[in-house]
Amino acid sequence: MTRIFHDEVRTALLEKKIGYVFSDKDRLEMALTHPSLSNELKSRSIRKENNQRLEFFGDSVLSYIVSEHLYEAYPDLPEGELSKVRASVVCETTLAKFAREIGLGECLLLGRGEEMTGGREKNAILADAFEALLAAMYLDGGIEHVKAFLLPIEANEIAQVVKSGSTKDYKTALQQFVQQEKGDVLEYKLISETGPMHSREFEVAALLNSNVVGRGKGSSKRAAEQSAAKEALALFGVKDA
Repeated sequence: MTRIFHDEVRTALLEKKIGYVFSDKDRLEMALTHPSLSNELKSRSIRKENNQRLEFFGDSVLSYIVSEHLYEAYPDLPEGELSKVRASVVCETTLAKFAREIGLGECLLLGRGEEMTGGREKNAILADAFEALLAAMYLDGGIEHVKAFLLPIEANEIAQVVKSGSTKDYKTALQQFVQQEKGDVLEYKLISETGPMHSREFEVAALLNSNVVGRGKGSSKRAAEQSAAKEALALFGVKDA
């Protein structure tokens, strides 16, 4: 494998933040290598593996560890709620946030095109690299090292989601409420979209027969719509909204 560490000081700092030192540095470098770089090098007849296969594997490692924690730590949550919580804490936005907390973006090996278009701050790239890093840790040192790094941050995220009740499907609840009256039309309208590309904030309005019945904000349109639906349910006096 072609070794091209661009900043060994930063990668050493990354190892310090994750609490694990790789015995095989090639695995770490592969986890940090974005396809844009391997494609760029390929055009120069240089072969370099990227992190796509590791990302694929890391997704399963992440899901297993989070699922095991949810199963053991929340024995009273039914299967449906467990699935919703897991989906919430392994989503792209959450993983990108974890990646930023450990400075993963600064260590990525990107092609010039991605570098110029702000690839180090793109949620998708950061989330994929985070999963690749988990896989690399697993292959290098076993699952206990991955748990030691991942569980503290995931457990905190999970606890916040469970406490906030943000797994509730307010949109479905509102749709069911509206359907009690035939002919009523429920829709959602995007009001605004602000912030940098890697950290957007959306504002959405819930409209019933073209009248605003709720507004909500979120880091995605779906989250904003859920928030707007929750406000609408509260307006209509629906219990547990």
